[in-house]
Amino acid sequence: MKLFSALGLSVLMLGMSGQGLAETAKKSSSIELAYAAQALKPGEWVWAPEIAPTGPVMIYVDLSRQIATIYRNGVRIGVTTISSGKDGHETPTGVFTILQKDIDHHSNLYDDAPMPFMQRLTWSGVALHAGNLPGYPASHGCIRLPYALAEKLFTITSLGITVIVNEVDSVPMRMTGGDLLLPVDAVGAALPSEGALPVSADYEWHPERAPQGPVTIIISQADNRIIVMRSGVEIGRARISMPARDFESHVLTLTITKSGERQWIFASLPGREDEAGKPLDSAISNEVQIPKPFADALSAILKTGDTVFVTPAVSNLETTGEVLTIMEGDLPTGDQIPPGLRIQK
Repeated sequence: MKLFSALGLSVLMLGMSGQGLAETAKKSSSIELAYAAQALKPGEWVWAPEIAPTGPVMIYVDLSRQIATIYRNGVRIGVTTISSGKDGHETPTGVFTILQKDIDHHSNLYDDAPMPFMQRLTWSGVALHAGNLPGYPASHGCIRLPYALAEKLFTITSLGITVIVNEVDSVPMRMTGGDLLLPVDAVGAALPSEGALPVSADYEWHPERAPQGPVTIIISQADNRIIVMRSGVEIGRARISMPARDFESHVLTLTITKSGERQWIFASLPGREDEAGKPLDSAISNEVQIPKPFADALSAILKTGDTVFVTPAVSNLETTGEVLTIMEGDLPTGDQIPPGLRIQK
């Protein structure tokens, strides 16, 4: 069964040479935001929510750069410096959802330490929150944010939005899976055996593992797998058939057009700013095949704000454990930050 006809899921075939993108004429101050972002020093941030005033929010954290990027409706609206976990308390990488929010939270693990504007990623103690940013990883595993930025971010997020945490090193992309795609349960613990499909099975579907919540779809280009997570818990995966296209990473969010139709739009990831807010042309999805029962079940649970994360990583549990470069790219170069955007401290 073709993915697009089943789900309106044109995201699932990503031949991103440019021909696959529908034509748009979107203009904004996104370039100015990129220029400002490249000059950030520890504790600084830039915020331009007017670029995309409404829509679903997604957060991408780059541990190697100690930078977090905030997207709304697939468009970058903020960039901030962070401080992640220090040696021995490394921040885990993976695809997470916000499980809990608390404006005035205190740690129950580390001497009642204040964690203002806490947004929980795992029940084992990893969260986004305001804190000290010395310019290097210094936390016990959490992702610290500048206080004022943490407050602003807290006001636009909701439970269940997608947070992608990754570590981009200087080594060119290696086709090793690391732990990025390991499925986890509701408390963040790895599921031991559900991650690999039996040889005889085309798909597995277990919506009872997480009966409700936002959906994140992970597409592995390396081994032709689709993984479905709801509220951070894997509820299904399937084998898909897709031609070899680009082996790059993409993030898309589900929106609804004025005519009421589903539409997947691109997030402006580092190095792919030209994709910002562009819808994917449905024609390129016609080559992709997916089991019909799986496609029907997935289509029935999708809603606005759900996310697709396309990655070159492998999706099985037999991995090398090496760090996988998922997303990387340099911001525009330049000596001057355009007027109208001010770096915050």
